[in-house]
Amino acid sequence: MNAVRTQQSLPLHRGAGLPLYQQIQQRLAHQIQTGVYKPSEPLPSIQKIAAQMGVSQMTVRQAVKSLCELGLIYSRQGKGTFISGVKLEKEFRHVLSFSEEARAHGATPHSRLLSFRIQAPTPETQSSLALSESEKIFRLHRVRYEDSLPIGIELSCIAVNACPNLMETFDPDTSLYEKLANHYGIQLTITEEVIEVGKANAEEARLLQIPRQSPVFLFTRVSFAEDGRPIEHVKSTYRGDRYKIVNRLMRTKRSVLSSPIAI
Repeated sequence: MNAVRTQQSLPLHRGAGLPLYQQIQQRLAHQIQTGVYKPSEPLPSIQKIAAQMGVSQMTVRQAVKSLCELGLIYSRQGKGTFISGVKLEKEFRHVLSFSEEARAHGATPHSRLLSFRIQAPTPETQSSLALSESEKIFRLHRVRYEDSLPIGIELSCIAVNACPNLMETFDPDTSLYEKLANHYGIQLTITEEVIEVGKANAEEARLLQIPRQSPVFLFTRVSFAEDGRPIEHVKSTYRGDRYKIVNRLMRTKRSVLSSPIAI
């Protein structure tokens, strides 16, 4: 056994100011961050950790829960708890499809279809896509995977008149953006996206294979074609333990800010 892993058998500081579960959390976090446990490797069972450290399973369960909230580990229902890899950056500098982002991360994109149908838009989608009351939309609901891991749930809405016959020609396991570009000549060049933080409900937790109430990112996006037409309205839920939001900004020089504007 790796010598560092034997740290789990070292005595905890009972009676100290730091609760036992936090000491266990710190010990496990250190082992994860120093590479003792590798990404995608299973964490030892709660029973095993409790026996090694001489504490109750409830105390270990508290520590494991806090590590999940920090994104250092994640749970798969019925399979156990695993070590998280480096969190994936959500790209905001370019308009990329999920498939393009996955490939940029070195992963293979995959989708599981939940539903694909034609229906009337919700008031929010109708307003976002500037649709008339009589216009219909394609409603595409998918779970998105990087390799075999579910990363997010996406609900995409597109006006039927923008891409007729989409249901007959589109494979939901492939990139929608590539289909729009190659088959319909629609290049999505601008997006407006709102990001919120929430907690996974029971259905989201089941689909993403995470505990209920786990932190998630909630994205609402409208994508526009080159001619300015709103094409796609999307609602997405992404795992908080697998993504981080990075926004790189550039400060404009004061001389530029103070320069007079010619009118």
